[in-house]
Amino acid sequence: MYDPTRLAALVAVAEAGSITRAAERLGYTPPALSQQLAKLEREAGTALLVRHHRGARLTGAGELLVARARRVLDELERARHELAGLAGLSGGTLRLGTFQTAGVHLLPSALSAFRRAYPDVGLTIADLEPAAGVAAVAAGEIDLAMTHTYEPGGPVPLPASVSAEPILVEELVLVSAPGHALTSGGSRLPLAELAGQPLISMAVDHPGRREVEAVLTEAGATPSVLVTTPGYILVCALASAGLGVGVVPEMVARTSATPVGVRALEGGRLRRTISVAHRTDEAAPAADAFRALLRGTFSRAQHS
Repeated sequence: MYDPTRLAALVAVAEAGSITRAAERLGYTPPALSQQLAKLEREAGTALLVRHHRGARLTGAGELLVARARRVLDELERARHELAGLAGLSGGTLRLGTFQTAGVHLLPSALSAFRRAYPDVGLTIADLEPAAGVAAVAAGEIDLAMTHTYEPGGPVPLPASVSAEPILVEELVLVSAPGHALTSGGSRLPLAELAGQPLISMAVDHPGRREVEAVLTEAGATPSVLVTTPGYILVCALASAGLGVGVVPEMVARTSATPVGVRALEGGRLRRTISVAHRTDEAAPAADAFRALLRGTFSRAQHS
């Protein structure tokens, strides 16, 4: 039996005309989407796509499977809608809080999938840093909040009525101006190589970054510019301009609006876990459905 996720990937490539554009639409990286398509081709026992310099086109077998896949996916969509009504998801509003990185890079594809599955549920989204988001969940002002923790670092205490479910773990990486010597190598960079380097440092009073900054200080990085708010977009822009090097989540580095050199750090010690905070003392069908969607989406992305 074919995996519906892989069928949807094939349909997306057929509509977008390239794996890269389809990956952007679905919220995958192109290599991850290519892996899903390769698995589908193995299941089908034949080539479904022909790659070329301008994108990808369907083979005859691919065209046949896409036609059938659309019917299957339409039926699954109808089933989701009918089940939503049974589960109390035929109306109401999902209230969501998110910090900037998750709001820009993670949530759009997940919210698009949620809207397709539950078109009658309204959406409200608030721009909230993690601490404020968790407080708003505890107060009943929103249903879910995207939050994060850093390693190294201690656990962030949560109100008794709130739990946080991890959905994505990413490493912190070095960013610099394009062509910088430190980001030109292919292997992981030892932290000792940061000794004497001008560092674009994050706010020292930002709870999630204190231990990360301490590790960089121990490695000998020299604070050059202090960004006093947790704004990774600004860190990347300053690094791109040659004002120093920065250490930011990989997701931010790979999607930076300004050109930066990127390099993984040795040991993988510096990481960020993105979680979704929710109340544990009341029923919330829309929030539960969205958490399940996040869980499925990002567990597939990390293990594909």
